[in-house]
Amino acid sequence: MERLLASYRALPATATVRLAKPTSNLFRSRDRVEVRGLDTSGLTQVIAVDAEARTADVAGMCTYEDLVAATLPHGLAPLVVPQLKTITLGGAVTGLGIESTSFRSGLPHESVLELDILTGEGEVVTASPTEHADLFRAFPNSYGTLGYAVRLRIELEPVEPFVALTHLRFHAIPDLIAAMDRIVDTGALDDGTCVDYLDGVVFSTDESYLCAGVQTAASGPTSDYTGQRIFYRSIQHADGATHDRLTIHDYLWRWDTDWFWCSQAFGAQHPLIRRFWPRRYRRSSAYWKLMKLERRYDIGNRIERFRGRPPRERVIQDVEIPIERTAEFLDWFLAEVPIEPIWLCPLRPRDDSDWRLYPLEPHRTYVNVGFWSTVPVGATEGATNRLIEHKVSELDGHKSLYSDAYYPRDEFDALYGGDAYRAAKRRYDPGSRLLDLYAKAVQRR
Repeated sequence: MERLLASYRALPATATVRLAKPTSNLFRSRDRVEVRGLDTSGLTQVIAVDAEARTADVAGMCTYEDLVAATLPHGLAPLVVPQLKTITLGGAVTGLGIESTSFRSGLPHESVLELDILTGEGEVVTASPTEHADLFRAFPNSYGTLGYAVRLRIELEPVEPFVALTHLRFHAIPDLIAAMDRIVDTGALDDGTCVDYLDGVVFSTDESYLCAGVQTAASGPTSDYTGQRIFYRSIQHADGATHDRLTIHDYLWRWDTDWFWCSQAFGAQHPLIRRFWPRRYRRSSAYWKLMKLERRYDIGNRIERFRGRPPRERVIQDVEIPIERTAEFLDWFLAEVPIEPIWLCPLRPRDDSDWRLYPLEPHRTYVNVGFWSTVPVGATEGATNRLIEHKVSELDGHKSLYSDAYYPRDEFDALYGGDAYRAAKRRYDPGSRLLDLYAKAVQRR
């Protein structure tokens, strides 16, 4: 904490306050800045795990990888563990996160009991549902423009040592969505088996899967997808259901080894290359560093030019669509945007709380649709991304802001709590030491 405050005080009075972060899971392009960021080196630890109360106090820059390592020995885990190891607690709350428990536990910020926030004024305030409640409600989806999480107290839940998986094959997307809706409503498969984890993958209009996980203490053989085998390929089969088992640790990080399926872009899924690719570098943080180099030197577009092809537009997005409109969105997407596979993760907010900057309707089921690749550039900058933004709004959905956005200011304010945001900004950052959300999310500052 002292290092953070000292680095804040050392900044020029007119300098924009930013964090100096060793890792990132943002995919927005941004202007380069010369001012040194805040020193976060003292904010990376798990402060305490209270196994009896089922809570953890965690520094804001602690990664979920480190948090899970501290909680699993107690038979506990966060209610929602985002799928990439280097996502931080503070990042998941201020920038949103999701995973396969979200159909029953909502988003990570919904399990926060209280948090200490460094505001733009250089003060640390404790925010909770009863103390600085306006900041507490506005903080999720503010992306560091209302302050930075220094400490968070979050809920934990009991977990068993293993997860038994059932992969259900569907030949039509409406059938998958109908089955997903039933599971979210009942918490169980059609045979009555209770479901603890639920997500899915769409490969095409006639090949899609639901992956339902059940916690279990029963011992037995488990699969390992950190070696030659690749998790997302393991779920594919001709018809019906297949079954698998993972340790709880490996289940939580099942997507990280291959960055879902995006490691394919670096050749890491080729059997020969994979054999010589060190295991310690088969993880999302390593691929992200490669992606950063690609963006810095524009390697992909240079290759496209060499092949006589036009440059490509990056389409890396997660959107929330009401479940009753999800099949419509997927049909449109598969017809208009040449990207597959697509990740599906159902979400239902836990309670009636007013999360002002990402206003999902309480108790309504949404489906997070994730798609991460590139497409040929259009007639205007971000043409495909803007097309997706229009479609998401048309279907009463919401789009995460961790990647490129192209909204005009008035549309952005209407979608992301403009009035509530400005009120919190005036109170907690009256000198505008932190960036404005629109400037950060859309203008790439």
